[in-house]
Amino acid sequence: MFNRITLTAFLVMLAAALPATAFAAPARTGAIVFSMVTVESPGEVEGKKVEPKAKGGLYASKDGRLNQLTENPADAEPDFSADGRTIAFVRAGDVYAMRADGSGQRQLTSGPELDGRPLVSPNGRYVVFERRATAGAPRDLYTVNVGGGASPHALAASVDDEHEASFTPDGRTIVFVRSVAEAGGTADDVFTVRPSGARLRKLTRTAQIDEFAPRALDGKVVYSRGESTEGPSAYADIYTMGVDGKKARRLIAGAGSSFVEDATAGGRTILFRRDQGLWVKRIGGKGRKLAELPDQSRTNAVFSSDGRKVAAFTVTEEDESLSVIDVATGRRSYSEVVSEWTSEGTTTIGPVIAWQPVRR
Repeated sequence: MFNRITLTAFLVMLAAALPATAFAAPARTGAIVFSMVTVESPGEVEGKKVEPKAKGGLYASKDGRLNQLTENPADAEPDFSADGRTIAFVRAGDVYAMRADGSGQRQLTSGPELDGRPLVSPNGRYVVFERRATAGAPRDLYTVNVGGGASPHALAASVDDEHEASFTPDGRTIVFVRSVAEAGGTADDVFTVRPSGARLRKLTRTAQIDEFAPRALDGKVVYSRGESTEGPSAYADIYTMGVDGKKARRLIAGAGSSFVEDATAGGRTILFRRDQGLWVKRIGGKGRKLAELPDQSRTNAVFSSDGRKVAAFTVTEEDESLSVIDVATGRRSYSEVVSEWTSEGTTTIGPVIAWQPVRR
């Protein structure tokens, strides 16, 4: 929803936000990858209505430049492999993979089902993703080889809704949420399963309270506990427990609900939303507010691979913005960008963003 002038300014600021030194050896951060689609406003040619055209794809901000990786406006939801060399993404309901520069695109899934939210395993050999039979149907978790060639394998297919998958750092366990329909809503609990589909295990059993947004760390899981429903009724505190579901304890509580966003690669620091702000907290330390968030906004935020910066995509009823925040200082690398409707069309960005890991 940016006009052409505002969009151009946004792209310049986004590229400038990550200096060239960030990509020179020794590298600390990689490229930020996100989807961007522009839909032209409906028009007329010789008195006949012309259907609006969409253009866009996946983009990467790297080395002081903004590069277009793909040219299909249906591309979205990128995720990097741990070595930063492969990107898994979704194209019109199917999962694809490609090299980090956009080359070598290959289709991993096909069929009438709707596949989404791909996540590359730590060893880079396969992708876990969510599959729906039809729009709005419950999701099941599947895996597929990152090189393609084999049929997807169901991890925990059931009549319930399975989503929010997260790998343990060693890749041996997948943590996820199973939502069970109940009278008046759903009940969310955290489960684990092996990549083979074996050893399905329920970790949380708190009656009438949801557990959701899990992030698997070394030997433990960080998650939100409260009410996961979208809207003003949502609330949560943040808890931690062992990967076996034992020794659950409250990590963040108090005034204002707290929702997990991300965790650093080493699992020592978590990123979370609380009281209209983005916060960071080292495990065992105190929380610190990084940035303010607009009222009633939706946010997706991720750490850079070294944990020194945060990329945050924020959506409100009026606008969208993407910012880069220095964790040590709280300084934003560039100004917030405000979107607006124009007669030329609308441009939307995200909401899923991925920050390329860089091996030291």
